[in-house]
Amino acid sequence: MDLGITGKKALVLGGSKGLGRGIAEALTAEGVVVALTGRDAGSAEKAAAEISPAARGFALDLSKPESLDGLLDRLSADFGAIDILVLNGGGPPPSLASAIEPNFWRTQFETMVLAGMRITGRVLPGMRERGFGRIIAVASTSIREPIPGLTASNALRSAVAGWLKTLAGEVAADGVTVNMLLPGRLATDRTLSFDRMDAESEGLDIATVAARSQADIPIGRYGTPAEFGAAAAFLAGRPAAYVTGVALPVDGGLSRSML
Repeated sequence: MDLGITGKKALVLGGSKGLGRGIAEALTAEGVVVALTGRDAGSAEKAAAEISPAARGFALDLSKPESLDGLLDRLSADFGAIDILVLNGGGPPPSLASAIEPNFWRTQFETMVLAGMRITGRVLPGMRERGFGRIIAVASTSIREPIPGLTASNALRSAVAGWLKTLAGEVAADGVTVNMLLPGRLATDRTLSFDRMDAESEGLDIATVAARSQADIPIGRYGTPAEFGAAAAFLAGRPAAYVTGVALPVDGGLSRSML
């Protein structure tokens, strides 16, 4: 299928590794010119060079709002207008609902919610003027089924979902779609870190814990960043022009809800 986005330009946050890199690679394969970000310039530039000679890598720390405008100014001057925006970032550390300090909430809210709102606010007017835009946010299946011990993720990703659903209705008539992807258990460093923590706490080897985790997934294995990226590429394409305001699980059937 020709997704009709050759020559479009995308900004993929957290695109230097994991699911973000899977998205960056999938978009590049469709002829999209990608700018991606990572925590440091070296890793971002290295990932971009590995993906495509045309890709660009930039350093960005979402917890530092003062760095956002600088990056967006550089992109506007050196890269061009953004047609596809992928909001993606690392999840917060595990936490109990009964034991979170206010400062923790403030920091995570800035990183996980306000940063994406600020970036969207900068690129959205241009999308609406051109009559084409794709905003895709990487969240978690926890917005449907809260995951025990991941309180901040459960709460803040749900806040993002409410904002994006509202935004989708506001901009749909301008040719801009707004969707979320909900990763389940995919083969990333974050999944591996959770398996490792469980293995250490239970005195088991990590292979045993990983096998147990994968047994809960109807497909029977962890997904791959490439499979996740393929879903993102479809939502970014012209054939998905009538799909907006949805949260699509990419989880191998792990979520039990159809809604």
